[in-house]
Amino acid sequence: MSLSPGIAPTPPQKPPLGAEAAVATAASAPTGGFWAGAGSKGARNRGGVGGRPVVWVLAAVVPVAFLCVFFAWPVSALVVRGFVDDGVLTLNGIREVLAAPRTWRIVGQTLGQAVVGTAAAVLLGVPGAHLLYRRRFPGRRLLRAVVSVPFVLPTVVVGVAFQSLLAAHGPLGFLGLQESFTAIVAALVFFNYSVVVRTVGALWSRLDPRAEDAARTLGAGRLRVLATVTLPALAPAIASAAALVFLFCASAFGVVLVLGGASYGTIETEIWYQTTQLLDLQAAAALSILQLVVVSATLMVAGVTRARQERALRLSGNPSDAPLGRADAVSAVLTAVVVLGLLVTPMASLVWRSFQTAAGVGLSNYLALSGNGGQLTVSVWQSLANSLATAAVATAIAVFLGLLVSYVLSRRPSSAQGRRALRTLDAVFMLPLGVSAVTVGFGFLITLNRPPFDLRSSWALIPIAQAMVALPLVVRTLLPTLRAIDPRLHEAAATLGAGPGRIVRTIDLPFALRGLGLALGFAFATSLGEFGATSFLARPDRPTLPVVIFRLIGRPGAENFGMAMAASVVLAVLTATVMGLAEWIGPKEVNPW
Repeated sequence: MSLSPGIAPTPPQKPPLGAEAAVATAASAPTGGFWAGAGSKGARNRGGVGGRPVVWVLAAVVPVAFLCVFFAWPVSALVVRGFVDDGVLTLNGIREVLAAPRTWRIVGQTLGQAVVGTAAAVLLGVPGAHLLYRRRFPGRRLLRAVVSVPFVLPTVVVGVAFQSLLAAHGPLGFLGLQESFTAIVAALVFFNYSVVVRTVGALWSRLDPRAEDAARTLGAGRLRVLATVTLPALAPAIASAAALVFLFCASAFGVVLVLGGASYGTIETEIWYQTTQLLDLQAAAALSILQLVVVSATLMVAGVTRARQERALRLSGNPSDAPLGRADAVSAVLTAVVVLGLLVTPMASLVWRSFQTAAGVGLSNYLALSGNGGQLTVSVWQSLANSLATAAVATAIAVFLGLLVSYVLSRRPSSAQGRRALRTLDAVFMLPLGVSAVTVGFGFLITLNRPPFDLRSSWALIPIAQAMVALPLVVRTLLPTLRAIDPRLHEAAATLGAGPGRIVRTIDLPFALRGLGLALGFAFATSLGEFGATSFLARPDRPTLPVVIFRLIGRPGAENFGMAMAASVVLAVLTATVMGLAEWIGPKEVNPW
């Protein structure tokens, strides 16, 4: 959610105090072995990391096993169901789905909104990247945080926010955009604007300004410099961001479910509809196969573009910026319009509508959250407690597995075999971010229903599903920090006789802790607002807050709508607070999005 959102590898970090001499000692040592980092012969003879690939294999076993049981098995079982009817292998289900006009209308809407949403996010995000990463001005770090928060807001909350803005009685109701293609695309850009800004900005901040200065000295105007020097240099980052935004737009669920109504849908919402409303599991399975084809193709493009971007980042210089000037007026104005008009306005409308009651402006909607209004089985505050508990467990699972995966992927194999193994492992662990959460939740229902994994009635099923969704984000947050460690530190430590455990404890762990706060924030915020898989798995007596919000907006009555507004504000504030703290304690030099 490989699927890296264009994460920028950080420049090599300053070695821990006292390690400079060890680095100098190891700088001239010959390297080799299967795993880079301690590959010298002396290191292998001393039991260093390079001589023990089994350490890295064991570190990968636990997350791989978890992925096999809670991702590969459910998704594979779902794919198989599309080819089986009453125990007989057949293609009838696939043929029926592919022959239905409704299917191709849904596919067209999915691809159409993904293409338009991607184009809009890139066109608006590139000027924002220039302003926030290439120019220096007071409040830039705060503005970066404001831009970043929408990406992790719960999809249901964003859908409700845009609905409150565009509804007939909303501030922009006169535009007639409720349940429209435009509304869906605007919400998708709201989510993915930060992906483009942070992905492109990470590379732009490290471009050598002398190339642009030389072009201007030779007489080139600003537009020509942009077209012939800057944009070609940024092409890997722009392509990486576009591939990822397309993937996120094509797999959107909650926001389309809320804003699309009966007129617009995606493959993902159609899977949900076929399963929960029509109970046609074979049709849902066939649609899941169709979605996997789209996702797999996008993942391949995203993997290639991310690799190119990382190579470009390695070749670029240190981060640099310049004071904001008059020439930046276009970027500044456009970014201000996007931030205020597209990012802030829907959330401000949501807050305002949450205070509107039948008797005027007041706190009635918030006071009603403690009761069981709207025919709810539990109060909104109880559902929030459920969300916090499941998110905490999901975060613990995702961070533990993410640390193991990131640590293994941060190795630098010297052999082609080792590099291929790591590339494969990297791609495998990014799959959960690209595969529909609805597909994962649906797969859980049809596989984890018999011993030894009979979890149908277990509360643990929801945090496991949420951990699968959050795991790729954790990996992509921690991995740049671990990859930034100078490999000569490992070589020096192994040469001086340090074993794998001591190397991990004294070198790798301090660096990993730098990115741990941000990883915790992404995992917790993502789990807190996860709706796709949870909508399948939440029990009536233990719903999470996103599920309760969706139930409230689906029921008639001003009281239900007001409670949905208030509950959405509570969830949005909590998510934004979590991400704000994560950004504050996270490393300033890492740009994970």
